[in-house]
Amino acid sequence: MNFKLPELLTQRLLEPLPGVQARARLAPSLSYGRHFGPPAHDARNAAVMLLLYPHDGDWRLPLTVRPQTMLAHAGQISLPGGMVEPGESTCDAALRELEEELGIPSRDVVVLGTLSPLYVFVSNYLVTPWVGSLAERPNMRPNPHEVDEVLEIPLGHFLDPANFGEHLFTRGELSFTVSHFRFGEHVIWGATSVILSELLAVVEPLLKGERLP
Repeated sequence: MNFKLPELLTQRLLEPLPGVQARARLAPSLSYGRHFGPPAHDARNAAVMLLLYPHDGDWRLPLTVRPQTMLAHAGQISLPGGMVEPGESTCDAALRELEEELGIPSRDVVVLGTLSPLYVFVSNYLVTPWVGSLAERPNMRPNPHEVDEVLEIPLGHFLDPANFGEHLFTRGELSFTVSHFRFGEHVIWGATSVILSELLAVVEPLLKGERLP
């Protein structure tokens, strides 16, 4: 476990990001690259937080399982996040949503930087992924209206090829292949997996010590 990861990641996020190259393998086959094109003129701004913290010998990040009762994205696995409210920055929004969903105080989070913005054409959101860290595992208090379950996933789990796969997704008369990560019984796909794929491309060399000072 590389305890210098937050420090190294802060510096790495100031450098050019892999963007499309890192995200392509997780983009659904029917997206035709639209996640990587320019956003629509009326795209709504949103933000998510990828929060890293040490626990049981690995760096982990929390993903949330949405309740089946939600009108949008019911049952899906997501990063903490949501729409940017008037007067907020994307960083403000990511921290606020993290606190609202998981009860983690914004003041405790060390903000490390951002990944590449992602245009989610299906919902017309332009999502800014922020990366933050904590010195220790947080005491999470999930909001039951927004979170059915919290998945505390080790970064090493995502880097194991055995936990990467594909499934067939059907919407109406269309069927197409979707790449995913698997964690136990859970399948992580869509915008969440696309954002995670860039984080992993950035983090893997740091975890392996290839970029130690």
